[in-house]
Amino acid sequence: MNFDYTPKVQALRERLIAFFDAHIYPNERVYLEEIAANRASGNAWVPTELIESLKDKAREAGLWNLFLPESQRGAGLTNLEYAPLCEIMGRVPWAPEVFNCNAPDTGNMETIERYGSDEQKLQWLEPLLRGEIRSAFLMTEPEVASSDATNIQCSIVRDGDSYVINGHKWWSSGAGDLRCSIYIVMGKTDPGAPRHQQQSMVLVPADASGITVHRPLNVFGYDDAPHGHMDVMLENVRVPASNILLGEGRGFEIAQGRLGPGRIHHCMRLIGLAERALELMTKRTSQRVAFGKPIAQHGVTQERIAEARIMIEQARLLTLKAAYMMDTVGNKGARGEIAMIKVVAPNIACQVIDWAIQAHGAAGICDDFPLAYAYASARTLRLADGPDEVHRNAIAKLELSKYVAPPADSAHGR
Repeated sequence: MNFDYTPKVQALRERLIAFFDAHIYPNERVYLEEIAANRASGNAWVPTELIESLKDKAREAGLWNLFLPESQRGAGLTNLEYAPLCEIMGRVPWAPEVFNCNAPDTGNMETIERYGSDEQKLQWLEPLLRGEIRSAFLMTEPEVASSDATNIQCSIVRDGDSYVINGHKWWSSGAGDLRCSIYIVMGKTDPGAPRHQQQSMVLVPADASGITVHRPLNVFGYDDAPHGHMDVMLENVRVPASNILLGEGRGFEIAQGRLGPGRIHHCMRLIGLAERALELMTKRTSQRVAFGKPIAQHGVTQERIAEARIMIEQARLLTLKAAYMMDTVGNKGARGEIAMIKVVAPNIACQVIDWAIQAHGAAGICDDFPLAYAYASARTLRLADGPDEVHRNAIAKLELSKYVAPPADSAHGR
């Protein structure tokens, strides 16, 4: 495995770092002020003018749609090449949208690219790639343990040339955005089929009759406007039968294909978030004096800084290995590495950010620094795209399968 940057990636990294220095870091406070102003005027869900203006600059800089491996529609980067770029974008939670590389839109675009028909791509993928609309992914449900995707109860019933959808979804990230025009909905088309062939995915326009967005769900007090994680009811929502993705009974297959890249993108961004937290911690502790010397000179601080560096480097290497495996043996062949990094990255990010908060004292828990929101985001990702426990179970099963004894050969007494 060779993790050296190719000349193309090195050039993109340099442009991306320069873009952050010029346009992202100087505008972190501006972004929060615009969100606050929109909220005060009763328009919390209006897209920010700041991000929209920066999108034009990102396009001009050639930093648009950097994801989508093996596609002519993206930048033509492999997962391994995209990883260091995604890490940079993850240093500021709102930054990925500037480059049209934000969740859940990246996962939804990859899903339509990989599994959609030509008509579906023309109607939904192309405007998403242009950044003209936004999207949401509706999978999780409040009435069942959605960590087991086969529990999903939302029904998708064929009725002539249409499908009729009934269900209750929540944590529908992106559905609060006023530009959200399309949902990818997972539900059951055949409850009597084998367990992993009951589910299907269907494209549902966000303005379809029968859809009610009840409320945003707060994450540690943050409603994430204008993005939002919404509680959505679908009651007798009717869409054309042509809106089905790939075919009936293929939903679980699509989910596995979609969540692999989505999980590793989250991990790439988390490495960047942890790196930023470590940077802030070292600067803060070098500048503040307690008990006669800079906080950075106290043993407990040095131990935490050292441990943070070790943890980040370990997580980055595992993320790069997972990306390499996805590129070389495919998502299915890399499922163990994807599961491992999905456990490791959120946990190390939570720990490093927590240490950074502690080093900042009371300032670390308010929005004068980006750490409180960073922690909320990292902690959420121990649940999003599958909780730690599910991934650990998957890793254990893969490990145990290596040592399962072959069946006895009765003909030879073995």
